[in-house]
Amino acid sequence: MIKIRSRSRSRRLPAALLGALAIVVSLSGAAGAAQSPAEPSADPVGCSTDALRASLHIDQVTVTRAEVNTTGKFTPSAGVESQFGGPFTGLPAYCDVTLTQTDSANNHVTIKMWLPDRWNGRFQGVGGGGFACGINYGLMATALNNGYASASTNCGHDNSWLDGSFALNADRTLNHPLIDTFASVGIHDMTVTGKAVTSTYYARNPAYSYFNGCSNGGRMGLMEAQRYPDDYDGIASGAPATNLTRFIPALIWPQLVMKETHDVLPTCKQQAFKEAVVKACDRLDGVTDGVIGNPDACHWNANRLIGLKTACGTITRTDSAVMAKILQGPRSNGRFLWYGLEKGAALSYLGTVTTTDGVTTGQPMPLTTTWLGTWLQRNPDWDWHTLTYDRFTQLFNQGVREFSSTLASDNPDLSAFRENGGKIVLWHGLADPLIFPQGTVNYYQRVQQASGGAATTNSFARLFLAPGAEHCAGGAGPAPSDPLAAVVNWVEHGQAPKTLPAALTDPSTHKVTLTRTLCAYPLVARYTGRGDTTDARNYRCAADYAG
Repeated sequence: MIKIRSRSRSRRLPAALLGALAIVVSLSGAAGAAQSPAEPSADPVGCSTDALRASLHIDQVTVTRAEVNTTGKFTPSAGVESQFGGPFTGLPAYCDVTLTQTDSANNHVTIKMWLPDRWNGRFQGVGGGGFACGINYGLMATALNNGYASASTNCGHDNSWLDGSFALNADRTLNHPLIDTFASVGIHDMTVTGKAVTSTYYARNPAYSYFNGCSNGGRMGLMEAQRYPDDYDGIASGAPATNLTRFIPALIWPQLVMKETHDVLPTCKQQAFKEAVVKACDRLDGVTDGVIGNPDACHWNANRLIGLKTACGTITRTDSAVMAKILQGPRSNGRFLWYGLEKGAALSYLGTVTTTDGVTTGQPMPLTTTWLGTWLQRNPDWDWHTLTYDRFTQLFNQGVREFSSTLASDNPDLSAFRENGGKIVLWHGLADPLIFPQGTVNYYQRVQQASGGAATTNSFARLFLAPGAEHCAGGAGPAPSDPLAAVVNWVEHGQAPKTLPAALTDPSTHKVTLTRTLCAYPLVARYTGRGDTTDARNYRCAADYAG
């Protein structure tokens, strides 16, 4: 038996895995950018399929392939494999490993691992987006460049992030094993397997473990903290799909409102509403920069645009009523169901198409129609045009009732994660048009209540809101540059992040055009009144934007 010392807390692997590996593995592994990559281990396992198979014996896990990549580049196959980015260049040398894990229903789950020659001593699990757990080669490439041993999983299916059809068997019954794998089991299995492979390959345990994800990846991180609090020392959770059973049906609300009102807004009218609300609310944070820093303080009324002439017609009273109802969010006879778009968020997800003859029709995202049709009604051929307000309410409530205990990561009790010394950074763009940020604010407030107040919560979990930032990136405002680095610094050096650096880059020139300080909730970044308003150095954290 090889005994390895680690700086991290001693945690127990399942007995079967301990026996299989014949190695003492500490379950706090990681990967972090805050430390220079270490030299290769003195006697690592060779990077070959045969070598890893001979050294690694885990029930239901097979090493499919392992080979050295010293080309400095990686190009995902066209299609679904490339949905998280690529091709990637400038990569350091690494061992490219593919593993196959078989679940109780004989579903084959693919786990990918990239093991750098110059390892920084940490393990990093990465998440995906939408209905896809991964494989997220984009985050894996970033992890590799920072010296991490990283892992990502497809959770047993290779559908795109918009395609949730894996939930249904051929006989139109729910595929519960794959649903459970997507919900939480797949990420946990990837984590346990990934750490075991890392320990075996380098002949020593990772010192710390981190999870990094945005969107569904953010939900996965929270699920890990809630259900498997020993898996990770630190988690970076961006734009988390925490309330999955609520926000996904809410995405069809704009199309439903337009359909039921018989007033589908063409793109140029949508743009007119967005430009008007940005102009009206832009100055509320003391800076005129096209970014709404304080959407809650904006009491803009869509009626102000009635009579405005646009390239696709004059805005009518019905148009303004439709926009107001969309921004309000889903309601059932006036009763709150979920949040709506924040003022200033992109309206592109309203999904309308105008033909050459001027006819505009609604076009909901497949993410929401798949949920309502395939998951809830077991009918992949469901026609969303049959949806009414009453039926929407029924389906909304059915989804919450039927799937929240499996899919939603909205349990505010993070006490076990906190007691294990875990740290988590959440962040969300305030102009996110896909996962509405008030859902994340609501979740964090409930964590504060469950933890006994803001002070206790701040000791292990902090939320950062990014004005103007859209979903995970993009928008008029800057997104966090590297939230995981803040987590690593917090875990390893005890320095809780008071701010996160954020930057906006021009995609055509790749130059940074705007930097901003993101403050820990509930504080906001207030302009000092001096200097360039695009420079983060001229902002300070404050209780509000006034004064």
